[in-house]
This record gives sequence, structure tokens and C-alpha cells, in this order.
Amino acid sequence: MAGYGSNIISIRGLKNQFGTQVVHERLDLDVHRGEVLGIVGGSGTGKSVLLRTIVGLNRQRAGSIEVFGTDLTKLSDDERREYETRWGVLFQDGALFSSLTVAQNIQVPLKEHLNLSPALMDEIAALKLGLVGLPPDAGPKYPSELSGGMRKRAGLARALALDPEIVFLDEPTAGLDPIGAAAFDNLILSLKKSLGLTVFMVTHDLDSLQAICDRIAVLSDKRVIVVGTMEEMLRFNHPWVREYFHGPRARAALDAKT
Repeated sequence: MAGYGSNIISIRGLKNQFGTQVVHERLDLDVHRGEVLGIVGGSGTGKSVLLRTIVGLNRQRAGSIEVFGTDLTKLSDDERREYETRWGVLFQDGALFSSLTVAQNIQVPLKEHLNLSPALMDEIAALKLGLVGLPPDAGPKYPSELSGGMRKRAGLARALALDPEIVFLDEPTAGLDPIGAAAFDNLILSLKKSLGLTVFMVTHDLDSLQAICDRIAVLSDKRVIVVGTMEEMLRFNHPWVREYFHGPRARAALDAKT
């Protein structure tokens, strides 16, 4: 795609299987450096499984996953840990540690990968809070004291703790009201531009797809069946794609954009 650099993620021949259930087979996908890629698909197509496989939380049965031009499956544990500092992950609802304050949650990856003084970690946590639009007094609070939208922002602050090049988002606007979801979309787009991020976003939110995604990848039949812009999705002839991108909710999202 014009305006984007080389592939920052390249997946070839991916197979994911749990027992007798094959989730992905012969799945290919490229993610361009500097883009927001939206991952969509019906229930059971393995959208979150794909994300978890890329970041190493699930081991594929076959195929290769190259990130930053390196096949991560061929690295030692220590070598892989170095690469893992170059991406951040926001799981559904933030996935914060309930027994830690927001600031302590943000400091978890700092403690795991770096040797910093407590004072410096406090400064970094405060900086990341401001980056995602949270007030300073959110730092000493526990996740249970925050609204759903604030927890997602706190989770995003933790994902950004190590200044990553890639951010993986798993249903980031799920559970948010339309105003909160739009605000989170705008935050992602702003951070992508200001920090030069590549964003890999699993979502079912048509508004998010329309508002911030440069390209969309559709999972169906255990693989990626099409990758392209929203305009290309609207022209693609496949039953699920037609139903998803031409249904009433899709028309509402498109009308809102225009």
C-alpha cells in the first residue's frame, strides 16, 4: 500500500489446532509498518487466537511468523524476550492486575524487562497515564475503582510502557458506549500518528473499522480470505463479507462517516 513501509509482520502457512479442532490452516497475512489493520470474522474464526499466536501466548502447529523480519519461533527464550519489548498488548477490558494500582500495573513490564529506580518508574507511569488521557489521580487507584473506559485506557498505558513499535488490541471498544468508543478510536489514531505505531486490532466494531483502519483482514474458512480497504470490502463477493459490510449496522457506520 502506498505510504507504508515494509511488512512488519509476515505470516505464512499458519496452522492452529486445539485437540481435533483446527482453527487456522494455511493462513497467510502481511501487516504493513505504520498501518492500522483491523481483523474481523465470524464467531469461532480465531481472531483472538491469531493475535495470541503472534505474540507467543499460543504455539502454532505449523507455519512461520516473522516479526521485524525475524522468525520468532527460531529464537532462544532470551532472544525472544528482547523482541517482546518491541510490542505491547491490550487485552479485552484491559486485563489489569486487580491487586495492583494503575501505576503499578503500568510498571509491570518495566520491572520485567528493565532495571530502573522506583522514582524513574513512577515518572514513566505518570507520563503514560497522560499519554492515554487519564488524570494523574488515576495512578494510585485500583482497577475496580475505574470505569470500563478508564480501565481500557489504563491497559493501553501499560501496553505503551516500553515504547513499542507495534500495539496489539483485542476488542478495544467492546462494552463502551458509542461516545466512549469514538473517543478511544480517536486516541488510537492520535497515538498511531504521534508515536509512529503499527496497530493490529481485533474488532467487531464497524465504526472503528470505518474510522481508523487503513486496511481490514477478514478471517473465514480457517484463513484470511481478503485483505483491503473498506471500499474493497464492499466490493468483495463472499456471503459473510456481504452480510457484514452491507448490513444495517454497516450502512449506519458508513453514513456517519459521510
